[in-house]
Amino acid sequence: MTREQFTSHVEGIQKAFRRFLVALCCGDSSLADDIAQEALIKAYLSCDSFRDINKFNAWIWRIGYNTFISDRRAAKISVGYDSIMDRAAADSADSAFRYQALYAALNRIPDKERMAILLHYMEGYSVKEIADIIDASQDAVRQQLSRGRNHLRSVLDLDAV
Repeated sequence: MTREQFTSHVEGIQKAFRRFLVALCCGDSSLADDIAQEALIKAYLSCDSFRDINKFNAWIWRIGYNTFISDRRAAKISVGYDSIMDRAAADSADSAFRYQALYAALNRIPDKERMAILLHYMEGYSVKEIADIIDASQDAVRQQLSRGRNHLRSVLDLDAV
């Protein structure tokens, strides 16, 4: 893939990629922007070796997810529901965001389940496509989706009480 092709493809998916990362980061748009920038730099630096343009979106999403996981491991983030709500209330840009409760709930489920839920329901990827992105079997993805839905349901039910 040439640098020009890379730039053209990124321009086409930039909004969806950022939206995905903001959701993955539970509404923390600053963190999502940092991860997006780092992921796109990594992808740009290795785009010469990328060959299958039809799988470009899956490739970028995977780099974004791996960058997110690396960032979480490095920072050893352990943010709870109360911290998310306090931070969202303090940050005027994020406090206007309508999905704070969902982001807080997503923050309380495991990363793999969150990734599967977001790729499937937010980005519209099929189970097979998600399996390719996260390098897992289709059965594993189905299990992550099922567990993720159950975890979200229980977290949202608890918050409603």
